[in-house]
Amino acid sequence: MAEKLKRIEVEEKLKDVGALVFAPSEFAGFFKVPMKRANNFISTNLGRGGIFLKLRNGLYAVKDAHPSRFFIANKLYDPSYISLNTALSYYGIIPEVVYGVTSITAKTTREFQTPKGNFIYQRIKKKAFTGYGLRLIDKDNVLIAEPEKALADYLYFVDLKRVSLNDRLNLKKIKRAELIKFVKLFGRPSMLKLVEHIYAEYKKPRKIY
Repeated sequence: MAEKLKRIEVEEKLKDVGALVFAPSEFAGFFKVPMKRANNFISTNLGRGGIFLKLRNGLYAVKDAHPSRFFIANKLYDPSYISLNTALSYYGIIPEVVYGVTSITAKTTREFQTPKGNFIYQRIKKKAFTGYGLRLIDKDNVLIAEPEKALADYLYFVDLKRVSLNDRLNLKKIKRAELIKFVKLFGRPSMLKLVEHIYAEYKKPRKIY
């Protein structure tokens, strides 16, 4: 019965099973209660005095737990994987520190502003929705693009003129053949020219400031 659930016990169990971010259906399954009672318990424990945070409709987080933003991003909009500037920064391919979390999805482009930060999801064709896998980051297993796929995703949006090309790309860890393999998934010959361009620029002497 939902009325017998105790806040402290609920919070401890969610932490124990690693359900720091959850949907009401998952909550109902963990505690074996009907959906209506699960929703009631969640709604009465939101806000300043509660134990939950609302991330978006149908998704909540344990307030005093600290799942990584990458983990939250995976849960917030599914299917998706971490990519673009967030992944490029994580791998050291761009020098900038990125504060929002950018992901790739095969669904509609979306953006969510939550108490845990800003999360952006950019859509690509299903054929190119690959090149990612699980990686342990900040104690969480998260879906993130491989370095070459993160760069290929980025070059796609550069090619579409939606973002400007970063002139400080570090290609040291990038396998060129792997990059080209992923670029070809987008079916845009102009992206192959972009690959040639970034490698030509990378070989030039760098200015020291």
